[in-house]
Amino acid sequence: MKHLLATLLLGTALTTACNRAQPETATEPAAPAPLPGPDLMALTDSGGVAERLILAYGQQYPASEVIMHTRLGDMRIRLYDDTPLHKANFLLLSRKGVFDETVFHRVVKDFAIQGGNSNFRTIDMKEYHLKPEIRPEHFHKYGALAMARYDGAQNPGKLSSNNDFYIVQGKKMSAAEAKASSSRPLTPEQIKAYTTSGGTPGLDGEYTVFGEVVEGLEVIDKIANEPLDPYNWPKKDVCIKMEVVEPQK
Repeated sequence: MKHLLATLLLGTALTTACNRAQPETATEPAAPAPLPGPDLMALTDSGGVAERLILAYGQQYPASEVIMHTRLGDMRIRLYDDTPLHKANFLLLSRKGVFDETVFHRVVKDFAIQGGNSNFRTIDMKEYHLKPEIRPEHFHKYGALAMARYDGAQNPGKLSSNNDFYIVQGKKMSAAEAKASSSRPLTPEQIKAYTTSGGTPGLDGEYTVFGEVVEGLEVIDKIANEPLDPYNWPKKDVCIKMEVVEPQK
């Protein structure tokens, strides 16, 4: 179960028509002004271009929270300041509308709900990766937001996907179970979280956790309880609509 997010999900063919634009009419409205930030087609791993542009974007257009709207309710998510690359990337793709064309495409009850990827996207972008920002104080408690990645020999640097994220549901466990599951020492605070709220300590130290749900935790459970097809995809799509909580000027 530990590597399910990486090995099974990133390679899954995804199709969804969530939030797609309506067919063109005889009279088309004027094209909207380009959104600020780098062209997504310019983001590439070559020469560290993506990292440089994304970090600069995060400094120029800061924000700390997003609201993820779904048919089962909304989740308010706080993004961590000490994972600046993952934070800025998530804000960029949220503002550009990338996540609005996706669904929660993989749901494993008592483990995690995963979304953010689609092969039906109308927004052009290249595949690039994010350097890990794995910090011991950020862990896979109930409601944690993290990035999926490929695992094993093909990704020894633990580079994150650019758009495939997951939110932890997990389950409550004893202190002994939490310690045995984690590959790194747990603090008293982390043990308390795993025993009282739950989580997936087996993922700690392996994937970058860069935020957490601060309102709407019950939505995670609602999505996790949806009827699923044989591939763990909800039979009725749970579409995503992202809203960045812009800082007051």
